[in-house]
Amino acid sequence: MVDTNICPKFEKALSILNKRWTALIVFQLLNGSQRFCNIESGIGISGRVLSERLKDLEKEGIVKRTVFDETPVRIEYTLTEKGKALEPILKQIQSWSDKWIETDDQTVV
Repeated sequence: MVDTNICPKFEKALSILNKRWTALIVFQLLNGSQRFCNIESGIGISGRVLSERLKDLEKEGIVKRTVFDETPVRIEYTLTEKGKALEPILKQIQSWSDKWIETDDQTVV
């Protein structure tokens, strides 16, 4: 008999990445450390939502927040090893979407 129950770890992983904007934030950070304003303008997210998502990702150990003791204070966000491990998954989603997802100005090949 085949067990059709979803693994609790898999379910939790999907619940983390399934929050609106979360995967896009991680994808944006694959390019390296970024300041809040760069992430915000790069994906077009509101500051309030971005702040919430970054806190969630930091709590989960996916993003690291670094505060530089400068004037004015500079804060950068970087993927942890746990976060970087999502790169092949997100790149596969990108490849799949390039092949199969239509936008207003293109058709599926």
